[in-house]
Amino acid sequence: MGSYAVFLRGINVGGINIKMAHLREALKDSGFADARTLLASGNVVLSSSLDAAAVKQECEKCLRAAFSYEAWVVVLDAGRIADLVDACPYRGDDKSTHTYITLSSDTAVLDELEAAGAALEGQDQQRLGPEALAWLAPAGGTLESPFSKISAKPKFKAATTTRNLRTLIKVRDAAASLAGAS
Repeated sequence: MGSYAVFLRGINVGGINIKMAHLREALKDSGFADARTLLASGNVVLSSSLDAAAVKQECEKCLRAAFSYEAWVVVLDAGRIADLVDACPYRGDDKSTHTYITLSSDTAVLDELEAAGAALEGQDQQRLGPEALAWLAPAGGTLESPFSKISAKPKFKAATTTRNLRTLIKVRDAAASLAGAS
């Protein structure tokens, strides 16, 4: 039985509103009995005998059926989340800068996004692995930052999602708790 972190893309923005209690229930009804949500931005930890690719497929199928939207998720092994948090070279948020990690289910898509970010003057970013790219944005200006605007393009939508480092730390801790309970 593996422990996984599931990151939903694009919920509770743009008219796709899902209550976390409803999300938990839908996932439980789809066979993920111990699914737990964190925050209201589509972060889930769960355990499954399926591998990560099958968890992704089942979660997307569940979300499409339960909430009638074109759902995309990124699924990572819980231990990998801990590795990514540890590998992030940037400190946590401060008064001027926020740390983000873009996660991807498609290495080629993340390669393209990384190259686009590298072409931006002054963009501070670091590849953490085939599935993650850490980057910095000015506090209070994340959505207006050039890299954020690039990552929001439709061609990246189905394969990427971004979380701040604080959120990934909470997901790491919840996944570790779930793994310890198994």
